[in-house]
Amino acid sequence: MLRKVCGTVILTLSLLSFVLAQSSPPKPEILLPGEKLIYEVKYTRAIFRGLSIGTLTFSVDKDETGKSYKIKFEARSKGTLLRLFGQRIVQIFQSEVDAERFRILKTIKRDEQGDRIRDSEAIFDYTQKKVVFTEVDPKDPLKPPRKIASKIEEETHDLVSGVYRLRQNHFNIGKTFETVVSDSGLVYRIPIKVTGRELVDTIIGKVWCFRIEPEVFGPSRMIEQEGRMIIWIADNDRKIPVASRIYTKLGRLEVKLKQIETPNRVDLSARDED
Repeated sequence: MLRKVCGTVILTLSLLSFVLAQSSPPKPEILLPGEKLIYEVKYTRAIFRGLSIGTLTFSVDKDETGKSYKIKFEARSKGTLLRLFGQRIVQIFQSEVDAERFRILKTIKRDEQGDRIRDSEAIFDYTQKKVVFTEVDPKDPLKPPRKIASKIEEETHDLVSGVYRLRQNHFNIGKTFETVVSDSGLVYRIPIKVTGRELVDTIIGKVWCFRIEPEVFGPSRMIEQEGRMIIWIADNDRKIPVASRIYTKLGRLEVKLKQIETPNRVDLSARDED
């Protein structure tokens, strides 16, 4: 049971980052070097209501050559989760993204679940159209690495670069599309629906947001169990994801934006209702 709870928390702390959009031309200006987004994760089930169990942080920089972006994602358990189960959960992604074509080039990941630690690297080769994933156990250097290779498409994303790709697109209620995401060497096709436009209370005030529902739960999908995921994305030029809700058999998780840091004055206000 503990491993299932911890696994669900890790997926939740990661899932906000992977909802992608269709392949319209990218707008690199959406990536502001120096921007940081910080979210809080809360858990609800039976007598446990709104328990704060973790945080996740996205930050962006550009490399010295200007040819690629460096996106970092950190997910960390805290508070109630640590007290209940005594396990520290940490995931750190470092994604390198082609600045011109906006596709993932490399993913480095650190995954800690209590005493279990794994380090991994995924290299994306668009000439050979494949991703090669290698995972090692730093506590057991003599153990052979786990390797997976899969075919990829011309534009592929990892869990982290996807959220920034999403922010480069336009949404319309009723629109549906499909995209490709790679995680741990495997490749998934994710159907996505834009199901509404709603007024959401956020740290920047009440904001009109698009309601987006990726189909990530179910047989042969990224998470092979029952569940549902909803993401709210601000209807403005920055298109910042402000909240997410995940329903699973183990309970409901709420993810909300708690802090925004930008390198300069940026208009974060949303468009008025039409």
